[in-house]
Amino acid sequence: MPHFFIKSTDKKDNEIIISKRENYNHIARSLRAKTGEKLLLIDENRMQYETVIKNITTKYIEAEIQKSYKSERDLNFNLYLAQSPLRSDAQNFVVEKATELGVRGIYPVLTDNCALNKSVIEKKTDKWQRIMYEASKQCERAVIPTCYNMTTLDKLLNSKNFDKIIAFCERSASYTLKQFFDKTPVRQDESLLVIIGPEGGFSQKEFDLFDAYNIPKLTLGDLILKAETAVTVALGNIIYEFENYRKNSK
Repeated sequence: MPHFFIKSTDKKDNEIIISKRENYNHIARSLRAKTGEKLLLIDENRMQYETVIKNITTKYIEAEIQKSYKSERDLNFNLYLAQSPLRSDAQNFVVEKATELGVRGIYPVLTDNCALNKSVIEKKTDKWQRIMYEASKQCERAVIPTCYNMTTLDKLLNSKNFDKIIAFCERSASYTLKQFFDKTPVRQDESLLVIIGPEGGFSQKEFDLFDAYNIPKLTLGDLILKAETAVTVALGNIIYEFENYRKNSK
């Protein structure tokens, strides 16, 4: 069932009027939807609507609501990714998979060994946000994550926006992700920032910065992973450890 984001103001009694040009074009022209076909719609309040197309005009689509409920397609904690952008397809892959894995936001970080220079990162931000939007529709996310403007490690580590911050540093890690979670579990509604570096790894200056801020340096195991692989493995394991802790603590 096609999934689209709408505004709560689009709802009129038991109907939803789809007039936003992007949604209208996708449904009426790209999908060539017809009356009687089903659409899955979600608003900014995470209200999900299962609907049936009632009428298609030249300007809007009327969809009748058959069922509505609060969407549960979201993590129970706030997961953020700070990552040194990769080249082209590899970075697009990272952004898409991080969105599918439930991150609330991605911070492109300009590191010493970053594959892209500052001007390229600044130009790519809008594109990455668009990928996050499309991935959110495809995996029926309750909320659309944010691709933030480029930043630095120092600014992130200085911020007070996160309850916990961890960095994956394969060649100088102190302990594993599981060991970290056993001692310091992430609890419901907490904010966790995950930092992953470029293909060339972090510089010694950046390792010193982590030490200065007492940031745990973790490993994903004995294998050396490509940066884009490390992102998906790290986020997937974090979600597993969170769910496992929540299950065992009940």
